[in-house]
Amino acid sequence: MSSSQPTEVLRVRGGDTLAVRDWLAVERPLEIRARTGSVTRVISTTMRTPGEDLALVTGFLFAEGVVRELRELLSLEREGEDAVLVQLGVEAEAALEATKRSFVTSGACGVCGRASIDDLRVVSSPPGGRADEPARVPASVIHALPAELRRLQATFAQTGGLHAAGLFGVDGRCRAIHEDVGRHNAVDKLVGTLFLAGRLPARDGILVVSGRASYELVQKAAAAGICVMVAVGAPSSLAVENARAADMTLLGFVRDGGFNVYTGAERLDGI
Repeated sequence: MSSSQPTEVLRVRGGDTLAVRDWLAVERPLEIRARTGSVTRVISTTMRTPGEDLALVTGFLFAEGVVRELRELLSLEREGEDAVLVQLGVEAEAALEATKRSFVTSGACGVCGRASIDDLRVVSSPPGGRADEPARVPASVIHALPAELRRLQATFAQTGGLHAAGLFGVDGRCRAIHEDVGRHNAVDKLVGTLFLAGRLPARDGILVVSGRASYELVQKAAAAGICVMVAVGAPSSLAVENARAADMTLLGFVRDGGFNVYTGAERLDGI
């Protein structure tokens, strides 16, 4: 299924009106189903941009603490265009119950519907701990990251309607990029891809997001072992609190030749 679709619009520019063909970012529901033993349940339905659905589901389960090692994913398969079924061991029962959402999750919400406020205060540790500190990051690299992320957003260039999450090295080179109508989905796709490839924890990587730094994005980055997060927009108060608790470097308003450092300034060179 395509991530964009054509539509006809009336384009008004000043006093001129013209009928033209334009492109829309596709948004469709994805039902996440989990099977443990003989029991199958729906644990979440999220609105997403089709594509990389298996990675999205894997990243979601990883961030929620349902799976921590690849061997725990007994199987992962599509069921039609808008559902993914994951087979897990019976030991995942408790984690799945905590993950369950009480309603459809929109493209703007990654933690809505959780049963307990306490669930939001947990900062997951990455597999293997946090032993290997990444190399320091030059400020000159930080300045260039948003423009490079934007340059690599193929579907955004066509539609103007998608968020992006990219993993970069301290040299500024992009290692992976994923797009979606939901900020949290884009990060889940990125983390899921890394998890399936055996590339977590990603301690030597920089997470760059195209919008603001919300709580759930910091949580997902921390769970993946990412030590530096760069956001084009602002962070929330809870995002800063959790970045500090996870010993992450969090930067916001990274644009127009400047940025704010909210936590972890010791990892940056040239400031």
